[in-house]
Amino acid sequence: MSDTPAPTPAPLLCAALAADLDAADLRSEPLRSLWGEEADDALARGMREPILRAIRGDDGVLATLGRLLVLGMPQPRSAVDTALPRLGVDGLVALGLATADDETVTPIALLRPQSFVDAEGVGEWWIASDLDEVALDGALPPDHVLGVGGASRTLAEIVVPIEVDRALDLGTGCGIQALLVARRAGTVVATDISARALAYAEMNALLNGVGNIEFRLGSMFEPVVGEAFDLIVSNPPFVITPRGDDVPEYEYRDGGLVGDALVELFVRTAPTYLTAGGIAQLLGNWESRDGVTGLARLEAWVPAELDLWVIEREQLSPLAYAELWIRDGGTTPRDRAFTPLLTAWLDDFAARGVTSIGFGYVLLRRGGGMPLRRTERLVQHVSGVGQALGTGLHGHDLLAEGVPATLLTAPDVTEARHLLPGNDDPSVIELRQGGGFARTVNVDPALAAFVGASDGELTVGQIAQALADLFDVPLPELWAELEPRIRSLVLDGFLVPAE
Repeated sequence: MSDTPAPTPAPLLCAALAADLDAADLRSEPLRSLWGEEADDALARGMREPILRAIRGDDGVLATLGRLLVLGMPQPRSAVDTALPRLGVDGLVALGLATADDETVTPIALLRPQSFVDAEGVGEWWIASDLDEVALDGALPPDHVLGVGGASRTLAEIVVPIEVDRALDLGTGCGIQALLVARRAGTVVATDISARALAYAEMNALLNGVGNIEFRLGSMFEPVVGEAFDLIVSNPPFVITPRGDDVPEYEYRDGGLVGDALVELFVRTAPTYLTAGGIAQLLGNWESRDGVTGLARLEAWVPAELDLWVIEREQLSPLAYAELWIRDGGTTPRDRAFTPLLTAWLDDFAARGVTSIGFGYVLLRRGGGMPLRRTERLVQHVSGVGQALGTGLHGHDLLAEGVPATLLTAPDVTEARHLLPGNDDPSVIELRQGGGFARTVNVDPALAAFVGASDGELTVGQIAQALADLFDVPLPELWAELEPRIRSLVLDGFLVPAE
């Protein structure tokens, strides 16, 4: 366990700290301007020396707070008192973010600005978390509270941007998802099995003036038994870790179960806590075992009447997976502990017949009509995933009543035609999405013409009749060919209903 106590989220002290940080302009762009883009990017790769070189000799307020709170380095007490005139060093210590003597203030937590973009615009929060492996210069303690990492940013991007009354952030960690969801929810309940994590999450809510989040301690859904939510989001501790006394278990990533049982438990349990039409979204890992793919195993866990949309973004071998997460804990092949840990991971996977491990997004919805059941693997660059998922769900609901009367080609769709030398007719016609899931779909001339004519003015029936006349094909025959492919384009967001 960590040698440092959890922070103390005192409202008045947090307000004073926020005022000092605001006055110092401790935000992403000013810091990036202070020490340069290259040095800032290097910090994301675990190197702080470029920043230290860039601000060497700078004793200003922003440089002092950058070293103290962003890098996690001791600073002179007099400089910190100057940089935090409202809170002071004593207040920083009382919050549990630092220790101090007569000369030096030593940080025991990080506090970094984190920018975000959502439907309401661009914003930024201050996010406190435990010192990372760069500041600690070694392995992380098991109860480490992670700041905003890659998985946090991924979950934030995939959440469907809907307005809801009640939301649940299960396994809130430092609280970043709860803060994001709180912008579109009346009330958010944020839970975690770690009291330390909840203390950070509450502090971050106070620092950023977010007051519609309720924090509860407990495992999985235990803190919300009997309740229902319009939206559930979770970046759970899904990392598959061998169980054993010699294998460290990190609260922020290890759920304490064997294999992918934690993801299974979530997707089997979450529907009970959804309102009608409610959505649950999570990140997870799933194992392919003895010839059964992870996607097939996952689909079998979800009741047939629920909407299910799974997107697998990555697939790793047992060796690659083990190395990734051993290194994540701060252990490298140079360390004596690396080989025993690697052996434990590989033995664990072998015992279950695991051949690969998938990573991706899971969306569940308690719908009311014909359920959407979609599992797919997408490895291309994606953007605006939450909006794309929302578009797909909306399209699925519309298609339950038939193809909409009037359709419009989405503004990010382009067409590419490939011709063999000397030929006037294309051998391949592709429709390409510029955003969302960046899908590419091969189409024939009739479907390409349909999409090209879908300008929101002509009805689907008018376009189909014109194409039947053009290609000299009976309308029923043409429609039988076009209709299922038009449905797919609506579901994938190439075609959207005209307003």
